[in-house]
Amino acid sequence: MTDLSEPGSPAPAPAADRAGAAWLDRYTDAVMNTFGTPGRVLVRGQGAHLWDADGKEYTDLLAGIAVNCLGHAHPAIVEAVSTQISTLGHVSNFFTTPAQVRLAEELISLTFPGRPEHDSRVFLANSGTEANEAAFKIARRHGGAGRPRVLALQDAFHGRTMGALALTHKAAYREPFEPLPGGVEFIPAGDTEALRNALGPDVAALIVEPVQGEAGVRELPAGYLEAARELTRTAGALLIVDEVQTGMGRSGAWMAHHLLAPGVVPDVVTLAKGLGGGIPIGAVVATGEAASLLGPGQHGTTFGGNPVACAAALAVIDTIRGQDLLGRVERLGSAWARELLAVDGVDEVRGRGLLIGVGLAAGLPPAGEIAATLAEHGFIVNAPRPDTIRLAPPFILSDDDASAFTTTLSEVLARALSEKAGS
Repeated sequence: MTDLSEPGSPAPAPAADRAGAAWLDRYTDAVMNTFGTPGRVLVRGQGAHLWDADGKEYTDLLAGIAVNCLGHAHPAIVEAVSTQISTLGHVSNFFTTPAQVRLAEELISLTFPGRPEHDSRVFLANSGTEANEAAFKIARRHGGAGRPRVLALQDAFHGRTMGALALTHKAAYREPFEPLPGGVEFIPAGDTEALRNALGPDVAALIVEPVQGEAGVRELPAGYLEAARELTRTAGALLIVDEVQTGMGRSGAWMAHHLLAPGVVPDVVTLAKGLGGGIPIGAVVATGEAASLLGPGQHGTTFGGNPVACAAALAVIDTIRGQDLLGRVERLGSAWARELLAVDGVDEVRGRGLLIGVGLAAGLPPAGEIAATLAEHGFIVNAPRPDTIRLAPPFILSDDDASAFTTTLSEVLARALSEKAGS
């Protein structure tokens, strides 16, 4: 049996080389420094738990940043991928496969429930940034020379390819790669009047995240998506909703905008992350005129829509549906948020379902330091902002694991507050 804790090598490595520190040394010598030094060397996962190269166990409350929605080594995904790759692993998009067609049909019905299915179409990609890149091209096709402007929100994150990066607000991400594709303007998130003033006949599209994850898990205020839909429709602009992080059940509904604005039908919705349960896949789901704007030769991908990734996504959808994991996400998320809010040192709890931002009180150490301390205690989280811990665990997380984290967070914050008081 292959030792999954060992990268492939010509000969078995000495026991000492299995330690995390040794792997990190090799990482530094071999991998580009785009992510900084990894916090851990992880070698195995099962359900909501992970183990590192030194044998330490962790509860995974990040799930690959909202990706592993069914946890690690879920039998439905393992079976679907194993069966598909033993049958047909890859074909070019000169052809199609039953898995690709079935997934496209499922995504249309999940994204635009109640709409005639023949009005909508899907483009399958490999990631969220690729999905947003395709959505940007749809906006350009819609706008043409007469509509050169695209609106995005302040604090938005839509990806790191050049087009998706142009839609991303954070200067530190953008500035090293300027000039970026032009015409993108940023307006305050949730400000209807600012949107009204920015829109005009020269705007091709508005792109929004229902919950801004990188901004600290902040959902758009009540009524904003409804206003955005009405104002963009009046202006003749597309409404693009980025559900890369929030979609596929993460909020407790198939799409977060279904919860925040049930009557709103966007022109374009982008998906990824949880869609494949850990297998790389992204999707653009468009309806109405937007569904037919990209024609033959105007966009493409070698691996997008490959049968293995599609089989994984179908297994994710079937499992979420069959085990009522949407209900599980809503129930656990609501109860957990109440428990977290009662922790001394927690100022605010934001988000929906199992996308939770834990806002830390002023005077505590930066959230990155708190996250590192939590990892030492066996809990993997991350800090999108200096005052926010982000939780995006698998949907199968147990009540006991959630409660154990709350207890540990309470202890860690109490210690930090005590040290502050004594200094």
